[in-house]
Amino acid sequence: MNNFIFRRFLIFIPMLFMTSLFSYAFIQAPPADFRPDYQSERGYVDPYVGWVWGVLTWDLGRSSKYRMPIGDLVRDRAVNTVILVGLTILFTWSVAIPIGILSAVKQYSLLDYIFTFISYIGVGTPNFLLALIVMFLLLDQFGLNVTGLFSDEYIRAPWSFAKLGDMLKHIWVPVIILGTDGTARLTRIVRANLLDELSKPYVDTARSKGLPEWKLILKYPARIALNPVVSTAGLELAEVFSGSLILATVMNLPTLGPLLLDSLLSKDMYLASTLLLITTFLIMIGMLISDIVLALIDPRINIKA
Repeated sequence: MNNFIFRRFLIFIPMLFMTSLFSYAFIQAPPADFRPDYQSERGYVDPYVGWVWGVLTWDLGRSSKYRMPIGDLVRDRAVNTVILVGLTILFTWSVAIPIGILSAVKQYSLLDYIFTFISYIGVGTPNFLLALIVMFLLLDQFGLNVTGLFSDEYIRAPWSFAKLGDMLKHIWVPVIILGTDGTARLTRIVRANLLDELSKPYVDTARSKGLPEWKLILKYPARIALNPVVSTAGLELAEVFSGSLILATVMNLPTLGPLLLDSLLSKDMYLASTLLLITTFLIMIGMLISDIVLALIDPRINIKA
């Protein structure tokens, strides 16, 4: 296992290096007319090595639009994004896996048809449209305004347990909306993979030995059926990040997505490149964790890697 993790870290380092090169090249991509404004802030344009050192020391320079340090601008939004994405992934897995298993075990039952119908609706409904519908219904029927992540008194307050508790009161609506599409897709994946495993001879052999049905399913076929779910967790993370951009704009969420969009529209490329680097780094960390978890639940992955 240690060798497997070490090899994954060896892959992680050059990928991070290539990401930093791309992010720095992104700064140079637009016409040069925005650079004099930025040069007036810092007096020069950092070379690549200096820019990387600034990232490592969290000296990210100043935003040419917001006229404030990029580190201060990004810090709280990055925390909000990590919490939102983490809770969305947790919600997606905790709902999709049990439903997918139950749908496969009860194939062609009324329950299976209901789950299939709901999953098709979840996949086919854009998150931003679902957000608009939910926002309207909650406001019209219950008088609840579910935009934002904090109450007014906590928006500019420093982080504390009280602020975190207030965030958890508001974040459940965007988590459910953002996780709808992923939950629907993963449910279909788990169902299809488990049905494939249940038709294999080793399941009949284990059943003939008298193992209880649910113990048999959860101990062997279900674990193998979860391999594609875990292996694509990094891609799912990327999907959640991209989906959160539009959703956060619609629901006025203080995350990295709207800030990235605003930085691109205003050609604040130092801010945009920093956001791209942070987002890509978080996705790469997620992929690294998914590889390690996959090796833990399926020792064959460790052997073949």
